[in-house]
Amino acid sequence: MFNNLFKRNKKDDIKSNRWIFGTMLAFGITGLISAFVLTVEKFHVIENPNATLSCSFNIVLNCATVMQTWQASVFGFPNSLIGLMAYPVVIAVAIFGLAGVKFPRWVLIGANIGYLLGAVFAYWLFFQSVYVIQVLCPWCLIVTFSTTLLLATITHYNLRHNTFNLKGDVHNRIKQILANDFDKLAVAVWIVALIALVFLKFGDSLFL
Repeated sequence: MFNNLFKRNKKDDIKSNRWIFGTMLAFGITGLISAFVLTVEKFHVIENPNATLSCSFNIVLNCATVMQTWQASVFGFPNSLIGLMAYPVVIAVAIFGLAGVKFPRWVLIGANIGYLLGAVFAYWLFFQSVYVIQVLCPWCLIVTFSTTLLLATITHYNLRHNTFNLKGDVHNRIKQILANDFDKLAVAVWIVALIALVFLKFGDSLFL
């Protein structure tokens, strides 16, 4: 009985890992495409500040306006270049994960920290866009969404596999939370909350 239980749990882990790293790969690619498009569009703005970009739809949804603010180049170069460097690493982690590679603990913790820092930066830019610049960049919103799911996937994986070496009873409670998909619910609620903030701030202006 215990052997069958072990095999079933192992199969569940493999299936879960495929979902985790599959999701990570999908949104790593999405983030990379977004960063690439933003970089290309930035070149267009440099060449012609009055250029109409593919991601400029109206006064509120306008990449060109956001790109000309200091928040778009926090470190002295376009923020999108960070994405061009970071997302290939995310994609590599996802591919190795799908291949069944067992990562060293330091790699997983480093990835979790890196994804967290990326999410914090993305959220900072999101709130700057909503409440300071008061203009939204559609591709940046995709980056924020992608980064949210990337952080959720690596954190789920590390918590389930106890990468952080939590005590037995604590880890068991966390595994129960994960098994009931409460973490997915929390992510969904968070995303809905962000969408609600956008609609509360801009309302019908998003569609004019």
